[in-house]
Amino acid sequence: MSEARTTTRLSVFPLAGALLFPRMHLPLHLFEPRYRAMISDALARDRRIGMIQPRGDGAHPTLFKIGCVGKIAQFEALDDGRYNVVLEGLSLFRIVRELNVTTAFRQVEAELLPVSAEPEILSGASRSSLESESRRFADSQGYAVDWDSVARLDDESLVNGVAQIAPFDVAAKQALLESPTLEDRAEMLVQLMQFFGRHDGEDSVTLQ
Repeated sequence: MSEARTTTRLSVFPLAGALLFPRMHLPLHLFEPRYRAMISDALARDRRIGMIQPRGDGAHPTLFKIGCVGKIAQFEALDDGRYNVVLEGLSLFRIVRELNVTTAFRQVEAELLPVSAEPEILSGASRSSLESESRRFADSQGYAVDWDSVARLDDESLVNGVAQIAPFDVAAKQALLESPTLEDRAEMLVQLMQFFGRHDGEDSVTLQ
């Protein structure tokens, strides 16, 4: 018999293009009343929220099934009620079901996915390919990058950091998040950067 899944209740923040990975950080500026309420609630509880991408637009869009639990590592409460926060990624999660709640923010029952105890490592060839393509990509877009600092990053921080900041569309971002291994994610990043130029008119890369 299979073991029962361990689930948890999570407040979720649907935000297109925003990825968080375990052991990575994501700065956020919260200004909408419902998400200010979500942060206040999280601070009073366990400081956890779930970052998830929406599949579409509107006030209540369908959500992708996979997101990342973030713990509020830093926060600044501004005088007008807004928050600046930094989330630290804890683990990926899979939505089991959305809960019927009275809060302004959405909540789900989520299954927490296993996290490796140590950061994953790339092969030398994959690391070299990713660094080379990242340089070409940055140069073509006019990005100023401190390559000495990049070279000092461990493999996981490099791959996931690029995945978080690269201007890809929602589908591409989600595919990166759901990549089963770091090697797979690095390979996909190289392919996406090579395809840059086929954009949707808003300077974001698409999978089309």
